[in-house]
Amino acid sequence: MNLFEVYKLWNIEPVRGLDTTLWDKEGEVYTDLYGGHAVISVGHCHPHYVKTLSEQIGKLGFYSNAVQNSLQKDLATRLGKACGYDDYSLFLCNSGAEANENALKVASFHTGKAKVLAFRKAFHGRTSGAVAATDNPKIQAPFNATQNIVFVPLNDLEAVDAELARGGFAAVIIEGIQGVAGIYEPTAEFMHGLRALCDRYGCVLILDEIQSGYGRTGKFFAHQHHGVRADIITTAKGMGNGFPIGGVLISPSIKATYGMLGTTFGGNHLACTAALAVLDIIENEHLVDNAAKIGRFFADAFAGDKAIKEYRGKGLMIGMELKDEYVGLRDRLLFERHFFTGAAGAQVIRLLPSLTISQETAESFVNAWKELTK
Repeated sequence: MNLFEVYKLWNIEPVRGLDTTLWDKEGEVYTDLYGGHAVISVGHCHPHYVKTLSEQIGKLGFYSNAVQNSLQKDLATRLGKACGYDDYSLFLCNSGAEANENALKVASFHTGKAKVLAFRKAFHGRTSGAVAATDNPKIQAPFNATQNIVFVPLNDLEAVDAELARGGFAAVIIEGIQGVAGIYEPTAEFMHGLRALCDRYGCVLILDEIQSGYGRTGKFFAHQHHGVRADIITTAKGMGNGFPIGGVLISPSIKATYGMLGTTFGGNHLACTAALAVLDIIENEHLVDNAAKIGRFFADAFAGDKAIKEYRGKGLMIGMELKDEYVGLRDRLLFERHFFTGAAGAQVIRLLPSLTISQETAESFVNAWKELTK
């Protein structure tokens, strides 16, 4: 049997990692400034992460959600305290797409309505409801097509108002910062207006913080830069540092009923242990502050850079749109200087490194960039 070939792959196979360093099977050393799509939040193979997971697998790896699991309750308490939503409830699942799927379902249950407002260039996942709310027809099968999703431009309050006024909307879903699109931010004015419009029309405001959350932007969630509160927040990626886990944070105004949601693997013992270890490391090593600090360094270092058409983002969620003559720089950074970065099309380089990234590593990347573009 062969693999179902849906990925375009580089001919590089990492086999070992430590913090922001990767080694491939040939022994070549790389610096990881992408973290596998923002997943590696506390570095590869952090000793505390390895120790706690190793200890848990030696005790119990899995049992179903038909019995008590105190690790889930510990995680809910710790996460609520860390992010400032301690009065909310937590539903645990396995991925970001699954988190968004459940968030949309909860909103529909709560309001009794079916329609969802989403935004141009949005990416919310590849499962049925999540991909329907993703503005990319190329990844939507006919099975996923629905009239229940309406897209409007980001930062256009008049368009939001006009659509919500038509009625029938259960929710508005928006990324804290659009990631796959190329790092585009909602403005503070827009976010406050969106909150007010959701209240006016009785819609649930869902903040997709799957890529932009967990301290990446210098706040626990990106929308907290704007001082607004969401009704539902979804999280995944950096939540488990590579162990599959997702979460849905749900307002106390939304009531649970038995059987409303469910999952076999969600919130299992290993997933909760991974997530608790991540919170330990974020808190003990002050990684949210580090994300803000290194983010400021990058912003200053790349200000006015001759290769960059536009620099976007906050903290360690960065998009650098290249001028036409520098397209191809990402491959040069990888193959000539051994820096893993991400992309959004050919024009945008994305940086999504571990929150543990050091000043020294950040400086080495800037120096490599400057050398290749001089």
